Amino acid sequence: MQTRNAIGDKTAPEWAAKPERSNTLAIRFIVWVALTLGRPVARLFLYPICLYFLLFAGEARKASRHYLHKVLGREPRIADGFRHIHTFASTILDRVFLLNGRIDKFDVRPHLDEAAQRMIVSRQGCIMLGAHLGSFEIARAFADEIDGPSASVVMYEENARKLNSVLKAINPDLTQKVIALGRVDSMLKVEQALQRGEFIGILADRGLEQGRAGTKWDFLGEPARFPSGPLRMAYMLKCPVLLMVGVYRGGNRYDLYLEELVDMGNTEVPRNELIRQAQQRYVARIEHYCREAPYNWFNFYDFWKQ
Repeated sequence: MQTRNAIGDKTAPEWAAKPERSNTLAIRFIVWVALTLGRPVARLFLYPICLYFLLFAGEARKASRHYLHKVLGREPRIADGFRHIHTFASTILDRVFLLNGRIDKFDVRPHLDEAAQRMIVSRQGCIMLGAHLGSFEIARAFADEIDGPSASVVMYEENARKLNSVLKAINPDLTQKVIALGRVDSMLKVEQALQRGEFIGILADRGLEQGRAGTKWDFLGEPARFPSGPLRMAYMLKCPVLLMVGVYRGGNRYDLYLEELVDMGNTEVPRNELIRQAQQRYVARIEHYCREAPYNWFNFYDFWKQ
């Protein structure tokens, strides 16, 4: 697995080559505003921020229009673009509260299939695949609220470093919940977490190297590349895989969906076919939730160029 810094790397996909906009002081200011003045006041700051990005973040705006045209089936209006950015900004702000154990501020409605309910009750370790769609943090906060299985996040080393810097500004106690890929002991840490009955979260819609890994699938009417590494990892560890989507509905409401994708302990199906079937279902379900909640897709780059 790749461990080098993707920033400025010409082989890296567009999302990985962009520099970070945020910094620790800005994050701490937002955290202070949110936790001191409250969520309603903090949300007022989102309007000028979103307007700024709508006016001046040209590449992100273009990518948003491209995606919205596909998912809405019509030419997006300025209001659609603003709503898209505002939905994203709202989930980012809500991280502050979710990562500080304030799920009481939200109306979270769980939709768990039988397999997901069984794994939670039995505390069976599994890999939980998400996407840059809605809120991933809502699942971890929900698990804490119901005293469910502990959840860790697995990501590429550079992204793990970035996330840890954010977590240190929001809630330093959560940095231990991030497992970086590409290190000698990465797989061992994942395996140990699964044996403890943890849910291991991975965002499986982005790969690290453009054009070198993954499989192309039809996504919203055009081929897009999705990395197969997360499912190959699950196969190596012989663990079940769930899909996780936390859809933001506006206001303080989130709908949390957990559904089974595949049980990699099923050895009757050949490896490549099992992975192919699981990824096909993953892409189909992500497309389903994009169409059902179109403003929750948070890949602000040309996703189809991967």
